[in-house]
Parts: sequence; structure tokens; C-alpha cells
Amino acid sequence: MRSIVETWPAEAATVERHHGPVFMDAELAPNRSLRNPAFVALMIAIGLISFTAGMLFITIGAWPVMPFFGLDAILVWVAFRISYRDGKAREWVRVDARDIEVVRRHPTGHMRRFRLPTAWVKLDLINPKEHHSQVALRAHGKALVLASFLSPEERGDFANALADAIMRARNTGPAQDPGGAVH
Repeated sequence: MRSIVETWPAEAATVERHHGPVFMDAELAPNRSLRNPAFVALMIAIGLISFTAGMLFITIGAWPVMPFFGLDAILVWVAFRISYRDGKAREWVRVDARDIEVVRRHPTGHMRRFRLPTAWVKLDLINPKEHHSQVALRAHGKALVLASFLSPEERGDFANALADAIMRARNTGPAQDPGGAVH
């Protein structure tokens, strides 16, 4: 099993965007299949089942079992709250002729920005069919892993769309800084 370790440094300050055409402007968000009304209904059902089972055990004299039925309902609630908190993560990927800009918002609200040169970046899709697949951008010996919260199929689709956007951006002409060369 091969995997990439993220080593691309975050930007210390926001850099002015390139004002040319944009080839990709995507927002990536994790999937959460259970919406709030369904979550409330599920928790009510779990609570009723736990309470009923606990009352049954009390009637047969096994009263020490009752707190464990409450504990399981609380643990299910905590697990869903953690899942919903993690669902707040976002990644925005913007590709133009000069840069690939990635803005990542963590579930805590902390934001990190990454900027990679479009002309030099290499896109890798590692273990594409596996659950632990990765979409990585690499340049200058460093790597940035994208879309880690998507399903493997979604990561593959995103990697194809990103590769297409990078190719179109590179074909628009020389937009990279010449590195001090005199024109």
C-alpha cells in the first residue's frame, strides 16, 4: 500500500489572485446522509427502545442494567454529533493559468490556504479503487493531499476533473513567472 504524506506548506498570508480565466472553482464537502429531522427521529426511537428495555429489566429485578441502556443512547448521540461536526469540513479548489489555490476549512473553523504553481504540479491518484485512495498534487518535492473525506469513486471523479482543468490551464499560454528572466 502506497500513500502520500502531506508536506506542502500553508500560505502565511493571502496572495493576490491571478485575474485570468478560471478553469476550476470547486467546493468539496463530506457526505452526511442523515439530516437533522431524521437524526431527531432516530434518537427518539433509540431512547424509547432503551427506556422500554430498561423498564423490562427493572420489572424482572435486574435494575443495575438500566443505566447501560441510557449510556448506549448517549454514546450514539455523541457519535452523531462528532460526525456532524466533521461534516463542517470544506475544501475549495481553484485552478487558473498561474496557480492552483486550495483553501481548507477544518471542522473547528480553522482555515489554511495552499498555493501551487499550475505549470509545475503533478497530479497523482494513488490506489484509485481502494477505500484509502488519495488525490495528491506534487511539485518541488512536496505534496498536498486533497479530497480525503470523499468516497473513492468521488475522489476518482474529482481527480479526473482536476487533471482536465490543469491541462486546460497549462494550454492557455505562458502565465508562470519567468524567474527573473528579462523579456
